[in-house]
Amino acid sequence: ALAWGVFIAGWLQLLFQWPSLARLGLVPRPRINFSHPGVKRVGVLMLPALLGVSVGQINLLLDTMLATFLQMGSISWLYYSDRLLELPLALFGIAIATVILPALSRDFSASEPGHFSAKLDWGIRMVLLFGLPATVALVLLADQMIATIFHHGQMTDFDVAMAGLSLKAYGAGLVGHMMVKVLAPGYFARQDMKTPVRIGIWAMASNMLLNLLLVWQFAHVGLAMATSLSALLNAALLGWGLYRRKIWLPCAGWGLFSLRILLASTALCGVIYLAYRPVQVWLNWGLW
Repeated sequence: ALAWGVFIAGWLQLLFQWPSLARLGLVPRPRINFSHPGVKRVGVLMLPALLGVSVGQINLLLDTMLATFLQMGSISWLYYSDRLLELPLALFGIAIATVILPALSRDFSASEPGHFSAKLDWGIRMVLLFGLPATVALVLLADQMIATIFHHGQMTDFDVAMAGLSLKAYGAGLVGHMMVKVLAPGYFARQDMKTPVRIGIWAMASNMLLNLLLVWQFAHVGLAMATSLSALLNAALLGWGLYRRKIWLPCAGWGLFSLRILLASTALCGVIYLAYRPVQVWLNWGLW
């Protein structure tokens, strides 16, 4: 039933957009023509781009494979915590990346490096604006969120504690995952596909190494920690590459902006602290 619901919802989402496309005169008429130069160009650019932006998903797949060797329940604990990580990542990170890529492409085509850098700077600020408070919430409220959403049926108190630990580890790397989504378009808009792929390969290699180093001591939490660290490394290398080539130059106002985010995140920590109740209270409560 759940699978059919996803299937039907996917088609409804497509059909929902069809009238708007029709009003714009953009309803596609599929025609197979692999010899078209535009199709060839997109095909050449698409394959490395796919690898460049899918490092996080590949790392998650590797984590799941390694988790099959761990204690029963490890795969489920990682899955539950990943679902909560993906929520702010999709809502903010992917949304910002979707908006910024065509704007960056226009600036690059128009030879406007200043505008290109300013839009990239805006994207980075938006990631920090939404990502840092979300990180604070995911880490500090991990057990409470897992208990509220998933503590039903066969999920025990122990499962909540284990999933909460991996959510804290995943949440610590949220900004890295979001940054990758925003920084990679800085290369794609310039049709530079090789650099994100090369950096992505380094990130995957580091993830595998960290998995092997951390899994023995921290079990499934070590796998989540490795994914977060590799995401932060991926983002740092992408950002450093853009800065080193002077593609992205920070705009004025970063000091005040950073102070505001720090104060807002501190206020969030304070509110959570004042309203905090031990997780056992949440486990004893019913759904309502």
